[in-house]
Amino acid sequence: MTAAPRPIAPGSADGHRRGRLFSYRHQFEVEAPLAAVAGFHARSESMGAITPPGIVVRVHQAPPILGEGDEMRFTLRLGGVLPVRWVARISDVSDSGFVDTQLQGPFDFWRHEHRFVAEGPHRTRVYDHVEARLRRHWLWTAVGLAMWMGMPLLFAYRAFITRRLLRGRTA
Repeated sequence: MTAAPRPIAPGSADGHRRGRLFSYRHQFEVEAPLAAVAGFHARSESMGAITPPGIVVRVHQAPPILGEGDEMRFTLRLGGVLPVRWVARISDVSDSGFVDTQLQGPFDFWRHEHRFVAEGPHRTRVYDHVEARLRRHWLWTAVGLAMWMGMPLLFAYRAFITRRLLRGRTA
């Protein structure tokens, strides 16, 4: 199930500048056990595997397995041309998910919660919840809006590839 991007309460108390806070939710099922899904998402190399064509990802710095407090530095090339540098910190790490929060990048605020719920011994539901606030700069507002409007396609692709890569895994 995919929900359209929608703005929620402007100026929330998250400590960032006022402005519209956008929220996006997506969920899908994978025919793989919880441990396999969580392990796949914990590997920094998985980011490139689930990124759709048209966006090139280059990870500059990240541990092979992401853990509490780790940082991931990468560049996204949108349309293969526009470089967008990003630094994310990993937090709230558990067997059932984690959160990545943008420290530097195109948004004023970005928080992506990844949660995994076992629906049976060989089936896992993946929940994504992203909250973001656009930067107040003409270029970054335009880039952020373009990225935000692409969220349904991005997450549909991620679901398709994750299912394909993990189907039938046992651990």
